[in-house]
Amino acid sequence: MIYREISLGKALLRTYVLSNYKDIDIGRRRAMIVICPGGGYHFCSEREAESVAIRFNSMGYNACVLYYTVNEGCSEKGGIYPLPQQELASAVKWVRENAAELNTDPAKIAVLGFSAGGHLAASLGVFWKELGGAKCRPDAMVLCYPVITSGPLAHRGSIANLIGDREELLEKVSLEKQVSPDTPPTFIWTTRTDNAVPYENSTMFKLALDACGVQNEIHIYPVGRHGLSLGTEEVMGARHMETCPEVYDWPERADAFLVKVFGSRF
Repeated sequence: MIYREISLGKALLRTYVLSNYKDIDIGRRRAMIVICPGGGYHFCSEREAESVAIRFNSMGYNACVLYYTVNEGCSEKGGIYPLPQQELASAVKWVRENAAELNTDPAKIAVLGFSAGGHLAASLGVFWKELGGAKCRPDAMVLCYPVITSGPLAHRGSIANLIGDREELLEKVSLEKQVSPDTPPTFIWTTRTDNAVPYENSTMFKLALDACGVQNEIHIYPVGRHGLSLGTEEVMGARHMETCPEVYDWPERADAFLVKVFGSRF
């Protein structure tokens, strides 16, 4: 395992990179998952970080977790946009530029985000041209119960933490309005009973992807509260939340989609 902590301005990137071995494939280049935890742009949830990286390691992926800039206590009245977006762009660029030493295929980099982290991941997917161009473009996205819209079905706390009182940005950060044919292939999952971010956030983005001819797949599980992460006891215990077996298979579903997009994991 190659574990590193990389400073990207105020952000921190932690790598969980699988080592290569002579009796397996000393030259193996794996797909990389760049994980953006949720937390309403107020904090980065540890429940949606290392455990998720290890889960994808177990399927043969390299992974890293981005601890991006957040708006703690709504101290920034003007919000923090576009700093987290710039940090994620820098993270993807750094992975691509250092792909050889990270045993990573630079053409197989996916961003994966939960809730507000899903908004962050999707932001890079739609704004990659202005955030740094092809070097920071994800090759695929995995959006987990993502915040998408700033409209009537918005998660108001996330949007407020992101843009503060800059109402002129409301249209821009409503990501269902920003999809283009250049948006990367996208896998989305959510639950119909999400108690914080309405599932329609996900369907809005899916419909926009369809309209632009972008490869995508969506899974709406019938039950499950917000913030499930893996849904397992490992990530639920600290918050005394119930496990949710109904969503246990989402990593495998995401893997199947990514294999279709990438051709293989390595």
